[in-house]
Amino acid sequence: MANEASIPNPKLKPLSALIGKWKTVGTHPLLPGTTFHGHTTFEWLEGGAFLIMHSEIAEPGIPSGNAIFGSDDDTGEYFMLYFDERGVSRKYEVTLRDDTLKWWRNAPGFSQRFSGTFVDGGRTIVGKGELSKDGSLWEGDLELTYTRAD
Repeated sequence: MANEASIPNPKLKPLSALIGKWKTVGTHPLLPGTTFHGHTTFEWLEGGAFLIMHSEIAEPGIPSGNAIFGSDDDTGEYFMLYFDERGVSRKYEVTLRDDTLKWWRNAPGFSQRFSGTFVDGGRTIVGKGELSKDGSLWEGDLELTYTRAD
């Protein structure tokens, strides 16, 4: 059964730079000396109404997760709903400007932010995450480099 709303969301068109399969390599300051390997895919969901991300890291300690990206017409903002294998569910605000993708959440006791910059003609994204337990002091979190695999 076809759904008439399963059409491309024109507000999400800038996120099309993410579409495809990516290999990931990363590190985390809490696990020094360990390099994480995995993969992430970005695909249109419901004919392009939303963007879905599936990420897997092949090493223990870093959760695999899923996220759905959408937009708000009135504000022009992007949002990401995230869920991972630990049962963690979070909402992030998202921007994509000047070849830099950012997502963040400000929550009492545990805020996060991630910034990924497109380099190499869009074939690589160099990303750095940070977290804050008090909303003012930021410390390192997962760093990931995405390399286009398709």
